Amino acid sequence: MFRLNTILLAAGLALAGATAAVLPQTAQAAGDLMKGREILPEIVLGDGADNDYAVENREITIETGKAYRLQITSKSPKEMKFLAPEFFRNIWCDQIVINDLEVHMNGGPAWLEFDDQGTIEVSFVAIKTGTYEWRIGGLEQKGMTGKIIVK
Repeated sequence: MFRLNTILLAAGLALAGATAAVLPQTAQAAGDLMKGREILPEIVLGDGADNDYAVENREITIETGKAYRLQITSKSPKEMKFLAPEFFRNIWCDQIVINDLEVHMNGGPAWLEFDDQGTIEVSFVAIKTGTYEWRIGGLEQKGMTGKIIVK
């Protein structure tokens, strides 16, 4: 039993060394992927003036394995439910920040809801490629939809 454990440990260490050799030097040195996250264009819901249904940045393209910070801002007084179930299932969510209060995650959220104007910031790493639709529940017919493309 001792010999089998020793062999498995040696194999694991060899694999870890091989994996480290393949990673870019900056990724190895950083140790924390979230520290180098890229800030994405903000998704803005409503224009704060006369169009509660305006959407800014309907389409965002990102890459797997990279860390990002996405701000979603509602400038509308209307209640809005930001739904992106497939996207949220295919990311590793580090945290959600609302008014400098942090919610640390162990999986993605079900949805993000705006009961008032404000910004919700999501920090994440994209895990799986695909085109993920997002929508504002009940307001899709008003054009409140978009997509996040993960390459």
